[in-house]
Amino acid sequence: MRDVGTLLEALPYIREFHSKTVVIKYGGAAMVERELCEEFARDVVLLKYVGLNPIVVHGGGPDITRYMERLALPVEFVDGLRVSDEGTVEVAKMVLVGKVNKDIVLRLQRHGQPAVGLSGDDGSLFRVARRSAPGGEDIGFVGRIERVNVGVIEHIASDYIPVIASVGADREGHSYNVNADEAAGAVAGALGAYKLLFLTDVPGWLRDPADPGSLIAHATDEQVRDALPGLAGGMRPKLEACLDAIHGGVSAAHILDGRIVHSLLLELFTDAGVGTKIEAAP
Repeated sequence: MRDVGTLLEALPYIREFHSKTVVIKYGGAAMVERELCEEFARDVVLLKYVGLNPIVVHGGGPDITRYMERLALPVEFVDGLRVSDEGTVEVAKMVLVGKVNKDIVLRLQRHGQPAVGLSGDDGSLFRVARRSAPGGEDIGFVGRIERVNVGVIEHIASDYIPVIASVGADREGHSYNVNADEAAGAVAGALGAYKLLFLTDVPGWLRDPADPGSLIAHATDEQVRDALPGLAGGMRPKLEACLDAIHGGVSAAHILDGRIVHSLLLELFTDAGVGTKIEAAP
């Protein structure tokens, strides 16, 4: 009876989300720990089966760092953004497009849904321009997305689960590393997705990053905008991406703890939900 109750609780959400597009930024422990990787794939396949249109956008920071260290390349971050010279971008493309992307695609297919791997270079999916860190520091070949070719995604998503690696190129064809949080927000905003969900290694947006009990369960875009000047580290690009997506027409953005098994389903299909929900102020 408890299982039946869970299904009945999920039913109105399944009805609400049917045929809607949800963009999922895949990262953190959910990309590293084997059990979490498998459960994530099952969850995304389930979303497709019950009528949603999931789109996965991923980075691969730990893998990039590991390969850079093997090659004795410097690893440096500024405000959560990886400082990227030409060598860094080359490693990032090899790791993200050649390894991480294909691992995700194969895992989704193994659990029952065909998937297609894409990068920002495919079909000119992302056109980017060079950006600086929030404080104005030069961080090298790190790109800000200027345009998303939504036709490429829509064409693939009609039959497959798109899996997008966060790299791109400018008008002259120069390659750039793109922050995966920003890429997910840009994709969600350009598509007018119904939901944008971030899988992280924290319970959500915390008032005090050192206190897991200080979770902000709900916030408006105005509250996020006001808080941004005082934020640093990896949460800042996530919250910036949430704002970009909401201002692009996304109904809500969610920051979830990807270390919790089935956190995607708990957020989408239960009354209580998990993590932080951000939406436009009334």
